[in-house]
Amino acid sequence: MTALASNAATSPSPQVALDAHAPLIVALDLGTTLGWALRFSGQAMSGTEHFKVGRFEGGGMRYLRFVRWLDELWRFAGRPSTLYFEEVRRHRGVDAAHVYGGFLAQLTAWCERHGVPYQGVPVGTIKKFATGKGNADKAAMIEAAKRWGHRPEDDNEADALALLHWAIAKEAKA
Repeated sequence: MTALASNAATSPSPQVALDAHAPLIVALDLGTTLGWALRFSGQAMSGTEHFKVGRFEGGGMRYLRFVRWLDELWRFAGRPSTLYFEEVRRHRGVDAAHVYGGFLAQLTAWCERHGVPYQGVPVGTIKKFATGKGNADKAAMIEAAKRWGHRPEDDNEADALALLHWAIAKEAKA
């Protein structure tokens, strides 16, 4: 799966359960630059995908490519046991809110179509888990991912990794 493997950091993190039979967990930071992380075969993989609309494309093309990417993820890794996404309640602008809403609509419809359980996790919850501060900045989130042994490309990937670690910690408590 070219799109998924292109930015994959496949070295396991000491904080991620290394059980090769552990369920597949997917964590997404939705946006035009989408951060993703997953626990696959006991290892953490992560990266970013870019869904910017081309000059001569309609606005819906980003969402079609996103759904195709989700389908590729399914073919590569199999059915996720749970898919988590960063739940954003405030956006810097109207355009960002519209883009996020489009990704969220496509994601939840895809999960419903495939019977994949999904859950939104508030941004503050993820930041507090990763850094101890619910309003941590991008640099702090990147540093948290590095402490877990990852090398995130940007804050989007760092946010997805933090969400993955949160989900694994939640699963361990259950």
